[in-house]
Amino acid sequence: MKRCPECGREYDNTMMFCLDDGAELLYGPAKSEPGAIATGFPSDEPQTAILHSTAAPGEAPTRAQIQMTDQTAVLPTGTGDIFPQPRGFHKRLLAVPLLLAIIALGGFFGYRYFKPAGGGPINSIAVLPFQNRSGDPNSEYLSDGLAESLIYRLSQLRELKVSPTSSVAQYKGKDTKVATIASELGVDAVMTGRLAQIGDNLTISVELVDVRNNKLLWGEQYERKMSELLAMQREIAATITQKLQLKLSGEETGLTKKYTNNNEAYQLYLKGRFSWNKRNAESLKQAVEFYKQAIEKDPGFALAYAGLAETYVVFPSYLAGTPKESMPKAKAAALRALELDDSLAEAHAALGRYLNDYEFDPAGGEKELRRAIELNPKYVTAHSWLAVVLSWQKRFDEAIAEAKIARDLDPLSLISSAEVGNTFVSAGRYDEAVTQLNETLKLDPNFSAAHFYLGRAYLYKGMEQEAIAQFRKAATPAERRRAMGPLAVALISSDERAEALAILSELKAEAANGNVSAFSPAQAYAALGDKEEALTWMERTIADRWHHSYHFANNPEFDDLRSDPRFKAILKRANLPE
Repeated sequence: MKRCPECGREYDNTMMFCLDDGAELLYGPAKSEPGAIATGFPSDEPQTAILHSTAAPGEAPTRAQIQMTDQTAVLPTGTGDIFPQPRGFHKRLLAVPLLLAIIALGGFFGYRYFKPAGGGPINSIAVLPFQNRSGDPNSEYLSDGLAESLIYRLSQLRELKVSPTSSVAQYKGKDTKVATIASELGVDAVMTGRLAQIGDNLTISVELVDVRNNKLLWGEQYERKMSELLAMQREIAATITQKLQLKLSGEETGLTKKYTNNNEAYQLYLKGRFSWNKRNAESLKQAVEFYKQAIEKDPGFALAYAGLAETYVVFPSYLAGTPKESMPKAKAAALRALELDDSLAEAHAALGRYLNDYEFDPAGGEKELRRAIELNPKYVTAHSWLAVVLSWQKRFDEAIAEAKIARDLDPLSLISSAEVGNTFVSAGRYDEAVTQLNETLKLDPNFSAAHFYLGRAYLYKGMEQEAIAQFRKAATPAERRRAMGPLAVALISSDERAEALAILSELKAEAANGNVSAFSPAQAYAALGDKEEALTWMERTIADRWHHSYHFANNPEFDDLRSDPRFKAILKRANLPE
């Protein structure tokens, strides 16, 4: 058990802060604070607003009410032991979109529009992955999805900095102190949550801590019948808004927006996001199936179409499918999402990436990606993809600026950090690329993409042995096919042709099956000085619509081909600058 050092109240070991006075809980005996008032604060501190559950006698607790005093910190009382031991779980878990609105509105409004004593307004927040207390690992998608969806909703508020999912995911399952997390992420407040399903009952507990003064700003426990969730969604959100007497601006409608009326569709959407975040060929295929099932349940579910578009559009990058197989599907899903809801930044971004990568239309791609950023300036993926499009056009200063925005929005994201280095490589700024990519590898020495991009930087600096070492590190089972092409180039440059030719033979066979891009044999043949074969494989890369085509305009191994009329025609077909 834990005890509050201020009021002596006991809690189970999962709690971190006292729900009465916000003090950090300790193991061992409590220490009384002379002069403390009923709320647990010293007598010279102001009183607080109390957020608590109310219900008529015999009525299930289904509505959050707010009772205001002169001051503003929001604290619940009397929640007791949050989670009894789970028993008799149903395998069926229903999604809970209304709880996102409850938590987002209750938690956000409870601290954003009122100033906690001595701390000033909260301007930044991290929402950690929820703890799954259901005892069923198959429900991990729900605990992760709930936090991610809450992050998505809070990110609609332009003045609030919200740590992206990729930054907070690293803390899942770790016993890291809230103050440490806040310091590493650079936020004022941290929200934690736990959930459990017992029979037909779902219990969710959330806490929001102002780490600047180590005080609990807001906490609440929600207990609902599954059958009541959707019916109560708008009433609960409206009640919280009304009681706080706040007016939502047009930018804040995402907090209460109802994306679907179908619980099962929303549950499948969360499963799709869970699979998408794993980012490998098999998990992306799983994500597609979940999104399709969600759409079958609710054909008007725009977010599911956007998720489907985001997934299909990266199939070629992860070799989960060929461009001709997946990219038309990405386009169809993105257009359907925008037909249903033109305000979805994700759908605009996916359409932009499709236009750039598949239609060879960088101007159209840039337009859609800038629209996505206009709708959601904090959308990390849109900034990263815009950097690719700008590199495609050799607008390197702008591309580097966008890549840095993505990195700064998500400073602990490995891929965002690595993409800055990759953009430096495309710009021919190899020393800066090496510096940046070594910074990425300090975050994770085993991150394959950083080794891959660092290998490219070393290769073009003329450091072939260092490049070979990095490409071998990058050639993990999941990334091997992507690393083989540049490895062959590095081996050729260092006169290790026997291995290079063996790799080239393998690449040609894989390309014939559609398992790798035709770009890989093209760059190997270019490094060998076999112009005819290089140009033939380049033409095939364009014909197959592989997005790697844009490297033809930048990569040094193609320099000896630039005066050839066939090379110029290839660049023109791909709408690439000479």
